[in-house]
Amino acid sequence: MPFYVRAGEVPEQRHTQFRGGSGALHPEELISTKGFESVYSLAYHLRPPTATLDVRAWERPFVRFVPNDPLKNRHYFTAREKTEGDAVEGRVPLVGNNDILISTANATRPMTYFFRNAGGDELLFVQSGEGILESALGEIAYRPHDYLIVPCGMAYRLQPRTPTHLFVAECAGQIEIPPKFRNPYGQLKEHAPYYERDFRAPALKEPHDEEGEFEVRVSARGRNAIHVMQFHPFDVVGWDGYCYPYAFNADDYAPITGKLHQPPSSHEIFESEGAAFILFAPRLFDYHPKAVPAPYNHASVDCDEIIYYASGNFMSRRGIEERSVTLHAAGAIHGPQPGAVEASLGKTATDELAVAIDCFRPLMIAEPALKIEDAGYYRSWALTR
Repeated sequence: MPFYVRAGEVPEQRHTQFRGGSGALHPEELISTKGFESVYSLAYHLRPPTATLDVRAWERPFVRFVPNDPLKNRHYFTAREKTEGDAVEGRVPLVGNNDILISTANATRPMTYFFRNAGGDELLFVQSGEGILESALGEIAYRPHDYLIVPCGMAYRLQPRTPTHLFVAECAGQIEIPPKFRNPYGQLKEHAPYYERDFRAPALKEPHDEEGEFEVRVSARGRNAIHVMQFHPFDVVGWDGYCYPYAFNADDYAPITGKLHQPPSSHEIFESEGAAFILFAPRLFDYHPKAVPAPYNHASVDCDEIIYYASGNFMSRRGIEERSVTLHAAGAIHGPQPGAVEASLGKTATDELAVAIDCFRPLMIAEPALKIEDAGYYRSWALTR
């Protein structure tokens, strides 16, 4: 996150003595990324965040993959998978590679433990539902169409107030705002599709001054464990820096439009190692008198394209439901389905909301996705004889 935030009480200078009212030192924690070379924050605790009582095995299910072979375009009906659980244990993996794991989750209950993904940043898109994202650095109230970004190594809990449908991307690196939208000082440029005030940082709450046994489940590139901590992880009295969870709502996105059809890259919102995140938001269509609003046919030879259909009318696809996920594979040509181009002519706007991810290394298919696949999707472009 490229914006500086300061919350609560912090010392005048970093790495110096900072004492509370009792005279005890506040242990300082450096929350860093890419070693010590990228964004970081400094947090000050009531108790040492290192006090570990026990380490146990966490038997997290191993995700088994099969290749997309034969190479073809695919469609998954994720809304038809009636699952329950919390925001982590309830994840249903769909596709992945060494850069990213993409899942959906139906979070019907709060997390009773803390989760720390030490393998990379997480993106949680809220298709529906409301609740709170809790972390040591504060709370974020979330609502439908929120992007929730949790940095690598940050312990958090998602506490739904209503059933929450999530589209989740677990990345191998940092999720960043594309450099094309930032000036040399890190500020968002005037042509960017969002502004600094659109991003919501966590609101720091009173620190939890509690001793006991607090379960933190840790995942780090295939290695998993349960760490039982002596003190509540959310005992921070103050923090500052650039590394923290944040929210951005898709309804605040200002899509770029033009005289003719704009490519998906013009609708980019975030990027990470091996992936670009795209947002197809409600927008006006092209204003050339002979413009074709529907996208053109293409084979996307550089990436596998994932689209999560959140809401609205998806003009170029038929047979798509809310929470459908399509995989358009590199080299497998795709485009508007029969009749979609003609139907788009003369239209002035779209109300579709779709979250897309372009993955630049081949995606593998997770075995749970095979149960909800639309097996005939690749034939949906065939003309009726």
